[in-house]
Amino acid sequence: MSSRPLTLAYFGFAALGAAVLGAFVYDRAWRPAPVAATVVSARAAVATLTPAAGAPTVPARRPDITLKDLDGRPRSLADWDGKSLVINFWATWCAPCRHEIPLLNKIRGDYAANGFEVVGIAVDFADDVRAFTKDVPIGYPLLIGEEDGLAAAKAFGVATMAFPFTAFTDQQGRVIAVRLGELHPAQAEAILGIVTRVNRGELTPESARTAVKAALERLTPSQPVTAGAAPG
Repeated sequence: MSSRPLTLAYFGFAALGAAVLGAFVYDRAWRPAPVAATVVSARAAVATLTPAAGAPTVPARRPDITLKDLDGRPRSLADWDGKSLVINFWATWCAPCRHEIPLLNKIRGDYAANGFEVVGIAVDFADDVRAFTKDVPIGYPLLIGEEDGLAAAKAFGVATMAFPFTAFTDQQGRVIAVRLGELHPAQAEAILGIVTRVNRGELTPESARTAVKAALERLTPSQPVTAGAAPG
């Protein structure tokens, strides 16, 4: 692997049920150049596999996060004020993250007319993300958090750094749910339907969070991995 000043250290990955076995957990550190990036192999990561921590403490409102896009320009989540956001945290080295991309492309296409936008936040090297997108079509905006990605994830209450995870907001920027692990079509449909009802004024955020939790527990009763936000 080529030398670079920024070291990406994979320190394990969390098991979120069979569907998300393989999601890595990692940290990053700055070191003087030249330093070869140290990557822990997937085999070593499996050897240190640990269960995911408990449900995250989700903020009531969407955090104010600014990260660079693929062109290096700072973009804020506030750029999409007025839209319901599907904010997906991922990395190029994460197999479940890669599996989600076609679904996220479809969500963007199917729900854009209803005021939804998908935003991907890659906690990864910018060069790796650019190379990845040359081979894998991604039809939604991407932001990249090299040094700031972990802080952005923690702002959504996810301190375990298990990828992927996806946050859903209504059109007023209120966080309705955070789904840990790979998102599947039935789960996405259930959550998006509930968020749509919030946007129509049919549900309050509090009742929507309860509805999302119940819906996902019915779909994946052995994996209660969705957390509702605090009242707000």
